[in-house]
Amino acid sequence: MKIRRLNEIGMLGFMKTAIAMLLAVVLVSCGGDKAGNESMLSGTSSKTWTAKKELNAEGDKEKLTDVEKDQNLQFYADGRFAMGGASTLQTGTWTYDEAAKKLTLQFEDQNVSENFDVMKLSDDELRLKAADGSEMVMEAQN
Repeated sequence: MKIRRLNEIGMLGFMKTAIAMLLAVVLVSCGGDKAGNESMLSGTSSKTWTAKKELNAEGDKEKLTDVEKDQNLQFYADGRFAMGGASTLQTGTWTYDEAAKKLTLQFEDQNVSENFDVMKLSDDELRLKAADGSEMVMEAQN
């Protein structure tokens, strides 16, 4: 009888520990802003993003201009991008370092690249932080 009771207590302790660990894993995997993978950025062939909100370096919301509202950024799965709106178009290549959460846009025929910290990347939202601390929140177009 005594051995059986000790086994029940041991099993109960094990179950409590297992449930606590499982809960911790679920909370960690579900919490916070996450930067996803490349396919979330470009889709299977291409994906278009438009500006939804802009924040200055202090975190205050900035009003989007009409030009910013009309612009879009299209990422192609082969590593190219096209950015434009109205009558402007800029193209180039992009790379995404998932581990470092860094997005680099290298503009075609220019010695210019833009580097961003990817604060959040999901199937429908992209949040980029520029070197000056400003942030752009973009939404995917369907």
